[in-house]
Amino acid sequence: MSVSLTRLPSLDLVRGFVAVGRRMSITLAAQDLCLTQSAVSRQVHTLEDILGVKLFHRGYRSIQLSAEGERLFRIADVSVQQLQDVIGVLDTRQQRRPVTITLSTGVAALWLLPRLSRLQARHRAIDLRIATSNKVLDLKAEGIDLAIRYCAEAAAPTGALRLFGERLLAVCHPSLAVPRGDPAEVIRHSVLLEFDEPRRAWLQWPSMLQGVGLASVRPRSVMRFNQYEQVIQAAVAGQGIALGRVALVEPMLADGRLVALAPFSAEHEADSAYWLIQAVPEPHRDVAAVVGWIRQEAGELARSIARVSKSAAKKSARTLEA
Repeated sequence: MSVSLTRLPSLDLVRGFVAVGRRMSITLAAQDLCLTQSAVSRQVHTLEDILGVKLFHRGYRSIQLSAEGERLFRIADVSVQQLQDVIGVLDTRQQRRPVTITLSTGVAALWLLPRLSRLQARHRAIDLRIATSNKVLDLKAEGIDLAIRYCAEAAAPTGALRLFGERLLAVCHPSLAVPRGDPAEVIRHSVLLEFDEPRRAWLQWPSMLQGVGLASVRPRSVMRFNQYEQVIQAAVAGQGIALGRVALVEPMLADGRLVALAPFSAEHEADSAYWLIQAVPEPHRDVAAVVGWIRQEAGELARSIARVSKSAAKKSARTLEA
């Protein structure tokens, strides 16, 4: 028996229920809806109170639909999807402005682009515009929503979100014939791939060699590049050893395109890090969704960096003991 329109639960409650049902996670549903976990949890509880039934069985770090919940979800999910589809067709804002993000060419090529498929899978309707620039731009004046910048904490604007820090590892293609044992011999027999940027001495080989006590050792030769992504492309092509910024080369270390060489590893001595900057503190929905996605990716990367750093430290200790 149908109920009257006046007795139908609000669409917000149904939308919250469907979001949880699709994800089987209140945390992920909250991210999809750009709400807090407590807000989504309240929506589900309110709907259960209105209907007088339990829609989910809640366990420790798990959630499952009840029999009544499954029955409601089968219909509600289809209905909400139909609403999404027709509103997408009718909404004149489909010509809306894309979310514009600016970042350096190196961070765009090595960090953002390899991850974009995950953003597209999660937010299919968001249009993204990537503006690569190594200059610090005025976001509001340029009509830019977000920026990812590498700078010291003192230089980061108020409200900037720290994404992850900096760590360097010597990296090369696994097929490269690099001598084992004495680190000095590794340098003498190798081509070093250098980022030719005087303002970033920290990212250059002389600083690394001095840090491991090999400042006087001369390599076989040096190849210099004025763009950091070119340095890494050359390393992947097996042309020499590069100083890999772990935040940017972690996927290549994970899938074996690059391997790390001990004991050439260092943390940044300064407080420089990668920061996410918003043009306005309360952006529109699409920008907020992209911010949420970037924060999630940064959190996962931070955990990966910690694992890589721990592995590099063990390799360095074994090399020094030998």
